[in-house]
Amino acid sequence: MDYMTLKEASEKWGVSSRQINYYCTDGRIPGAVKMAGVWLIPKEAEKPMDKRRKCGATKEYEQ
Repeated sequence: MDYMTLKEASEKWGVSSRQINYYCTDGRIPGAVKMAGVWLIPKEAEKPMDKRRKCGATKEYEQ
């Protein structure tokens, strides 16, 4: 299996490496493993959904 680092995943998914670290510690990225203090993420892994937003929700602004 081919792996990427937190930095590579953050560039690929457009979020900070700290956010990727949170995803890994919460177990939200299947197949992510921690070896020698470094998280390794499978290259084929998909970005987890942001828990702060509901799926398909849009914000409408009043005028």
